[in-house]
Amino acid sequence: MEHRHPFVPYKPERYEPEEMVRRGEEFHRLVDRRRSVRQFSPEPVPYRCVELAVRAANTAPSGAHQQPWKFVVIGDPETRRRVREAAEAEERQNYEGGRLPPEWRAALEPLETGSDKGYLEVAPWLVVCFAEKYGLTSEGEKVRHYYVNESVGIACGLFITALHVMGLSTLTHTPNPMAFLGEICRRPANERPYILFPVGYAAEGGEVPDLARKPLEEALIPMYVNLGLS
Repeated sequence: MEHRHPFVPYKPERYEPEEMVRRGEEFHRLVDRRRSVRQFSPEPVPYRCVELAVRAANTAPSGAHQQPWKFVVIGDPETRRRVREAAEAEERQNYEGGRLPPEWRAALEPLETGSDKGYLEVAPWLVVCFAEKYGLTSEGEKVRHYYVNESVGIACGLFITALHVMGLSTLTHTPNPMAFLGEICRRPANERPYILFPVGYAAEGGEVPDLARKPLEEALIPMYVNLGLS
């Protein structure tokens, strides 16, 4: 087949059905143990681990292969302190200042969250994912980006999974509004903060809310499936 642009051969690994199922079950057992964590250990984590998680995120599919993401890694205590103080200032407006609507507060109640975000200083790394609303040419002209939220969301999912595979924990923290992250990280106007990830080991003796995942029958809707092939 002739192409107008460069193409290369692609031949992914292929397995026997039994091995496919075994691999799928093993992966599910692994990711099913993942939880969002708000209690971190201050124990150092090698930078290489964070780098590898970003490398995994960078393999995500994206609209028109525009890859509209940036991951800013923060390790120094002073900047982590600034992020915490700015995040808590916004969260005080949300929780104590009445900015959160009642239905949102009710949805958060089982998590017992509040304006104190001390974990932003305890975790040894903060990683801020920025979404590129549009690109810029070398001459400074805007380039439209497509499916930015979807693309960046998939990349963040891979980032979270890669951390979990390495035995690390994180939290998808989205203080609202998040403009302060762009200022602290000195990012250009075409990038908007998407998620703030504290990254580290879960604290010894830490706890998470006792929550159940959605049953498979509520998540999976088989249509016209020949179950005899399963």
